[in-house]
Amino acid sequence: MIKRQAVKGKSQVKLTFVQPYEANKPRTYVVGDFNDWTPVSTPLIKRTNGTTSASVVVASGERVRFRYYTEDGKWFNDEAADCYEPGEFGADNSVVVAQL
Repeated sequence: MIKRQAVKGKSQVKLTFVQPYEANKPRTYVVGDFNDWTPVSTPLIKRTNGTTSASVVVASGERVRFRYYTEDGKWFNDEAADCYEPGEFGADNSVVVAQL
């Protein structure tokens, strides 16, 4: 799931990337344009509602490419992405447009 929320007083959107929590699953990170594709800079944090999530703030209308990365070196996409586009390493990237 991807939540979008306006940042009050700015033309920015807060994107929250949400995944289900699984007790024995390796730590997961969201990686994309917003963090220069640095694998461990944006971890998904366990929440009390049984999910993990991380939020980033981007310019309103920005087209954001991203994927998820796990500690054990696996990459995967988000089924809730607006669309997918080919990445430079052969796998598709998830894409979300930061608009309400």
